[in-house]
Amino acid sequence: MARSLGIGFVGAGFMNRFHVQSLVGVRDCHVAGVFSPTRAHAEDLATLARDLRLGEPAVHSSIADLVADKDVDAIWVATANDVRVPVIEEIVDALNSGKGELIGLALEKPLARNVAEGKRMIELIESTPLLHSYLENQVFQPSLVRGKEIIWRRAVPLTGRPYLARAAEEHSGPHMPWFWSGERQGGGVLNDMLCHSYEAARFLLAAPGESRDAVKVESVNAQIASLKWTRPEYNEILKDMSGGRVDYARSPAEDFARAAVTMAAPSGERLMIEATTSWSFVGPALRLRAELLGPEYALQVDSLTTDLTVFLSRRVTGESGEDLVEKQNAEQGLMPVISDEPTAYGYTGENRHMVQAFLDGHMPDETWHDGLAVTEVLMACYKSAEEGKTISFPVDLTGYVPQVQQGTWKP
Repeated sequence: MARSLGIGFVGAGFMNRFHVQSLVGVRDCHVAGVFSPTRAHAEDLATLARDLRLGEPAVHSSIADLVADKDVDAIWVATANDVRVPVIEEIVDALNSGKGELIGLALEKPLARNVAEGKRMIELIESTPLLHSYLENQVFQPSLVRGKEIIWRRAVPLTGRPYLARAAEEHSGPHMPWFWSGERQGGGVLNDMLCHSYEAARFLLAAPGESRDAVKVESVNAQIASLKWTRPEYNEILKDMSGGRVDYARSPAEDFARAAVTMAAPSGERLMIEATTSWSFVGPALRLRAELLGPEYALQVDSLTTDLTVFLSRRVTGESGEDLVEKQNAEQGLMPVISDEPTAYGYTGENRHMVQAFLDGHMPDETWHDGLAVTEVLMACYKSAEEGKTISFPVDLTGYVPQVQQGTWKP
């Protein structure tokens, strides 16, 4: 067993920068290697790891070279969604041809753009002996983890299990142009962020130690809309930001989505999830909210209810940035500050769990099978929104591709 897990990163953008920053709070690991199609980005991520004293990672010229690196024990994949399948195919081919050995693969959410791609991902990972983890940071948020522990230990034994979980993620829009592309990303805000909200809510409803899929989906009803970014003035902002690659007058994606998921507990009780996501939220910054309701109790989490705020008057001017909180929308006024975003958002706890699981040789709590289950619900949401009706489970969505991904959706 490796004493320190050597982590290799495929992709060197926004998500893997968060993962590297979170490793400051994780024992028994180091950053061993980086690959990105844009070498300058890989060099930047390697420099960040060195500056944080997380190792001396090598920058590799190919995925196969990263797999062959003897110091790389596991790989974290965070790439654009449209290249997920070929990236995993390349990793598996390198392993099967004897170019290297790995303990496990960790994959950033979502698993895939649709169910067919998700099933291909499962087929690929199960053709190897690798451990696999689905990187869903919100189920590792300290507030959710601690709140769930208290509710299930103190309240549930006396009054019964919770019956309603609400979760929402809202901000003003993604960082990179490909996130805005329905074809490349697989959809809009529903695919990008409702994966978080649904899985966080499912985590709260499942009993500690209970298999996540013990809580069964019965039906899904959803709605999507483009509320802001198809307006002409905001579409022009998108076109400018993306160098003309994103045009919502031609191929829009949704910037608002809501879903109601009806579920059943193992004992048959009716459970509900309400999830809401938005790229059209105007507020200080990214906001994560969650609620859990039961017969005699309630839990609430709001990421913008922080223990630190600063006030900056109109005389304090400067360039826009994200030095106070992710997706920051203002630089003046009374501003919330999240002092340790990787920890508050769950990345530190997530990566601590994944590193320990890989070193101990057992499957993590979140696997690619959980990722496929989430993808199935997301596709049911799109189908429900398109058809204007509730989708009952079980349902075979293997051949289904959302209109947003096809570029044919009309708001």
